[in-house]
Amino acid sequence: MAKAVKTIGVLTSGGDAPGMNAAIRSVVRVAIGKGMKVKGIMRGYAGLLQEEIVDMESSSVSDIIHRGGTILYTARCSEFTTPEGQKKGAEICKKHGIDGVVVIGGDGSFRGAGKLSALGVNTIGLPGTIDLDIACTDYTIGFDTAVNTAMEAIDKVRDTSTSHERCSIIEVMGRNAGYIALWCGFANGAEDILLPERYDGDEQKLINRIIENRKRGKKHNIIINAEGIGHSASMARRIEAATGIETRATILGHMQRGGAPTCKDRVYASIMGAKAVELLAEGKSNRVVGYKHGEFMDFDIQDALAMKKDIPEDQYEISKMLIR
Repeated sequence: MAKAVKTIGVLTSGGDAPGMNAAIRSVVRVAIGKGMKVKGIMRGYAGLLQEEIVDMESSSVSDIIHRGGTILYTARCSEFTTPEGQKKGAEICKKHGIDGVVVIGGDGSFRGAGKLSALGVNTIGLPGTIDLDIACTDYTIGFDTAVNTAMEAIDKVRDTSTSHERCSIIEVMGRNAGYIALWCGFANGAEDILLPERYDGDEQKLINRIIENRKRGKKHNIIINAEGIGHSASMARRIEAATGIETRATILGHMQRGGAPTCKDRVYASIMGAKAVELLAEGKSNRVVGYKHGEFMDFDIQDALAMKKDIPEDQYEISKMLIR
């Protein structure tokens, strides 16, 4: 019989994402409602190894659901990638009476969660990343906010690009995944979308399309470039030299990680937080909560990490048909 968890630790790890606070709030309040204790682990695995651990009450998470970022802060931790660091982390959890941990982060964070689970600490992962690059889930905490932030910024760049009759290359985040770029390409009516999963490096094709667009009277050209391709500034210089059309690069950067989370990120993150507590209450461990085919479900961490994810081919083909 699986042993139910009595004290939960919750941490955020890796890149921050809007909606993480909603997930933290849900973990704390649902756990307390089930009679569990909750401890906040500050600054991810780095804070765990430094024993930056605080008791959390229901009031600890008041007035945070609308805030971006994470009240627990976050950090990278190379020490926790080592067996020694992982063993130390598990020992610290046991020292503080933490028999279950909710880890909110991306695939690197889940690898750490899997190691803690193997060392006897029940762990549940929640997918917190704006990149939407976790294969077991169709939704990740923060993506909806990030893509809406990028969309609104690109609308503004289009206004000035049209006024100056120029070409604009706008670089969005996503690490090595092109989901933010693809969605913005759709939503902003881009003339070209460059995705790490599909871009063949044929810059001449871009140049030819810009020239053709200008010949048929188009006054501006918006190219959405994914972070995984990058080099937007040098690309802009080459395009301007080849076309004679003023070309500017705009890198949206970390603004996409900030700001108040959307309704979807607040609601889905809250549901995922509650699901994590329910799994720990059942004595489950080494699981990731995901959203697949319209339902919230959970997966084995190692199985989830082994899954591969790609841009949906039908969506990519539709995006190409819409480029004119």
